[in-house]
Amino acid sequence: MTYLYNDPVDFADELIDGFVAANQSWVRAVSGGVVRNAKPTPGQVAVVIGGGSGHYPAFAGLVGPGLAHGAAMGNLFASPSAQQVYSVAKAASQGGGVLLSYGNYAGDVLNFNQAQDRLNAEGIPCRTVVVTDDVSSASLDEVAKRRGIAGDLAVFKAAAAAAEAGADLEEVVRLAQKANDRTRSFGVAFSGCTLPGADEPLFTVPDGRMAIGMGIHGEQGIDEVDIPSASELAKLMVERLLAERPEGATKAAVILNGLGSVKYEELFVLYRSISQLLDDAEVEIVEPDVGELVTSFQMAGLSLTLFWLDDELEPLWRAATYTPAYRKGSVIPTEPWSGSDDDADAVADVGDASDASRAAAETVVRALAATKKTLDDNVEELGRLDAIAGDGDHGIGMQRGATAAATAAEQTFGLGAGAGTVLTRAGDAWADRAGGTSGALWGMALVAIGTAVGDENAPDAASVAAGVQAARAEIARFGKAELGDKTLLDTLIPFSDALEKGVASGDNLVTAWGAASAVADEAADATSSLVPKIGRARPHVEKSVGTPDPGAVSMALVIRAVHHVLLEKGAQS
Repeated sequence: MTYLYNDPVDFADELIDGFVAANQSWVRAVSGGVVRNAKPTPGQVAVVIGGGSGHYPAFAGLVGPGLAHGAAMGNLFASPSAQQVYSVAKAASQGGGVLLSYGNYAGDVLNFNQAQDRLNAEGIPCRTVVVTDDVSSASLDEVAKRRGIAGDLAVFKAAAAAAEAGADLEEVVRLAQKANDRTRSFGVAFSGCTLPGADEPLFTVPDGRMAIGMGIHGEQGIDEVDIPSASELAKLMVERLLAERPEGATKAAVILNGLGSVKYEELFVLYRSISQLLDDAEVEIVEPDVGELVTSFQMAGLSLTLFWLDDELEPLWRAATYTPAYRKGSVIPTEPWSGSDDDADAVADVGDASDASRAAAETVVRALAATKKTLDDNVEELGRLDAIAGDGDHGIGMQRGATAAATAAEQTFGLGAGAGTVLTRAGDAWADRAGGTSGALWGMALVAIGTAVGDENAPDAASVAAGVQAARAEIARFGKAELGDKTLLDTLIPFSDALEKGVASGDNLVTAWGAASAVADEAADATSSLVPKIGRARPHVEKSVGTPDPGAVSMALVIRAVHHVLLEKGAQS
């Protein structure tokens, strides 16, 4: 259980406040996360890392001299939004460009890529190295699809040490990519973790059993066996990682990582056997780390990482580091930060809008309030569906996004905004607060619809249908999914086609939306028979068959909620 919290919705924000208060010698808070509390080094490459909260010391605990310059901090187990990543990177930038590095999860990739595009467009050179160290999550032939777990420390460390030594952006990128290519991790789990406020863990492992290859968010493993002895587990892990030993490699940094409930004493017992097995394999161990480096609340699990060193990488691994949670070598002196950051949260002018558009904005506010209520009512069921082959946080993420969107819509409407601006502001808030893949995609959808309807006229059936089509196109483009991949598009595509057909035949918005809602409901149910071809559920297709996709289900729920609002309003095209 997670015992200490106030309002679970505020948990991530409050943990950031407490972390900064406890570590002011190292970090300062900026919008979206934290950066070094140190005077900038002009021209130095800034290494910005990040991911969902709930994995401390990753990611904020690794910010400081010799390691990261900043960390974007998403909600619990959800990627930071593109705005959060952008804000942290902008604050961390020192004139030498920015390297973004993070674990390979769909939401992180989507949001970090958007932030990278924005930084480059503003003239801040930005590159990315995605960490793909988890050998259980994909075959060697598909290494680019592997997840990032505790091996991210090796990649972050190499990149940051190179930046600290004065390397330019291209060289930092090269060394970070080389480090990733030579890093392999393998994890196991004995029990699940419980998010703050939840009554049940995200996943369970039967008593006396061990899940092999389970991810740090509770992604399903590749096998399940009786719990072995420490020596037997060491043999299993070492043999699996040695199977991908680079040709000619003789030295390795070793990271034995506890995920939360496996205590240091147990890790030391396990490491005793690991070190013996590596000695037998003629592997020279260089400055090993044993402890909690990437956690998952009280998840009982652990992982082993081998970072294969050569003459280039070894000095980077040994280089001095001084952060709240990770230190080695001599202390790197720094001067405290004395500047100020621009207020990235300042409210921009809502612009002009027609009376008709402002009147329609009230309906948008009501629709988003209904969306919030629907997701509040279904948060547990959506989480249950997601936990079957994913990580169980879909309901919570959707709830956070809808709550933020509803609040932003009401505030923006109060400023006199039209329907288009209310929708776009709500979309930005949804993406920023929810994070993750679904947060980014829902944010895109609302922004696309808002752009289509605009603020000049009252939205009619044609403009709304065009907005839904635009949302569909944006989601497909950024999410890289297609019909049949078992995603929210399996609901959105049939819905948008039905809506467009109804509008084209002369139906008003209420009638067309209602008929298309029925199509959406059927399409969401039909995802039960599909196998996932993208996202976290992809490696575990057999577990997903027979259960509808949570993203498709939540899409249908929201569509139905909006229809009820339209019926009550009696809107006509």
